[in-house]
Amino acid sequence: MKEVSCKLLVIGAGPSGYVCAIRAGQLGIDTVIVEFGKPGGTCLNVGCIPSKALIHAAEEFEKISHMATGKSPLGISIAKPSIDLEATIAWKDGIVSRLNSGVAGLLKKAGVKTVHGWAKFRDGKTVEVQTETGMQVVRAETVVIATGSAPVELPFLPFGGAVISSTETLALSEVPERLAVVGGGYIGLELGIAFAKLGAKVSVVEALPRVLALYDAELTRPVVKRLAELGIEVLVNAKAKGLSSKGDALLVETASGKNAKIAADRILVTVGRKPVVEDWGLEQIDLDMAGKFIRIDDQCRTSMRGIFAIGDVTGEPMLAHRAMAQGEMVAEIVAGHKRSWDKRSIPAICFTDPELVTAGLSPDEAKRLGGEIKVGLFPFAANGRAMTKMSEDGFVRVVARADNQLVLGIQAVGQGVSELSTAFGLALEMGARLEDIAGTIHAHPTQGEGFQEAALKALGRVLHV
Repeated sequence: MKEVSCKLLVIGAGPSGYVCAIRAGQLGIDTVIVEFGKPGGTCLNVGCIPSKALIHAAEEFEKISHMATGKSPLGISIAKPSIDLEATIAWKDGIVSRLNSGVAGLLKKAGVKTVHGWAKFRDGKTVEVQTETGMQVVRAETVVIATGSAPVELPFLPFGGAVISSTETLALSEVPERLAVVGGGYIGLELGIAFAKLGAKVSVVEALPRVLALYDAELTRPVVKRLAELGIEVLVNAKAKGLSSKGDALLVETASGKNAKIAADRILVTVGRKPVVEDWGLEQIDLDMAGKFIRIDDQCRTSMRGIFAIGDVTGEPMLAHRAMAQGEMVAEIVAGHKRSWDKRSIPAICFTDPELVTAGLSPDEAKRLGGEIKVGLFPFAANGRAMTKMSEDGFVRVVARADNQLVLGIQAVGQGVSELSTAFGLALEMGARLEDIAGTIHAHPTQGEGFQEAALKALGRVLHV
């Protein structure tokens, strides 16, 4: 049995874990990272990156398909396209592989030792790792738990056969003729829209009164409109009940209480994600929990001295960029720097069609704080760049305090608005006021001008509507 000692042990090489390890290595900390799968975690391997690759391929296919109808206002005509999904998936896998290698290279460059296997706690300072070459024991002064999350399985729709999670969906070799999606959140709609564009007949079953319920209705309205344009059937206030006896349909209780069947070749279940807290010896270290997540403080310290937890295992929002920020912070704390979690904003993006971005507070959330607010909304229908891209649906919305113009939140819906998230996050983090945004020159012609115009609208001096 091989034994290794180090100052810092990171369990899990997802976005939080590998960033923590790289930063620790840069700071000269003797670091070991343990990972069972490929580096990059859910985000890189079966989440953010592969899903956006598939979404991009679907967007391109849908554009060309529209041109093939002979109705393109751009004057472009083309023969009806076809898609080889196996080739698309191979292209997607190539991107993932390049990024896997990139993360492994960055860890090596930072001097981090990588151990491949599943870590299991013996105690708060020691883990056992079953590797391909036998058991390895790692002893560390400080341990960081970054074990991530996994898809939630419904007991009456267990994964297997026709019932798949997002992981299997991103590896399909052909486009299903009929796809039923259980869950109208961002994962279900992102993938449902992509497969509708690829030619699948898609139905979405959502138990709540509307899809994308985490976002306000004004913001999601353009997405709901687009779902209808793509021919996606949406059942709200409906409950998935199970798989038909022949395995060819999803059983549903509709909003009116009637039983129905949705014919489906594949049933994608996207009802949330759960932290991975089992099978790594949690009982050996007895950490305090916050519900199903590991409880942490504003420095990501757990209830046990010398053990930190970061990323999805610590709770919502389960976003890769939050996880990365936690990882970087914890590495610096371990190095002796004075750091704590003081972020004003964690932008969130939904890569539907059109895309959604939120940063900070929505109008309703700001109102609940009790103060008077101003809201400025600028439609892309009045934006020249949006017109040239044939993407006039959507808007940018800015929420600010009425007394001192401090910006409290920024939201947008529209094609390509995910790229505006950086400006939104920066404005909130820098404590911008409406005048700061309105007084900043925004390049023309861009959709970013909508951000400036929304601030001008809130100030009562909008120029282009």
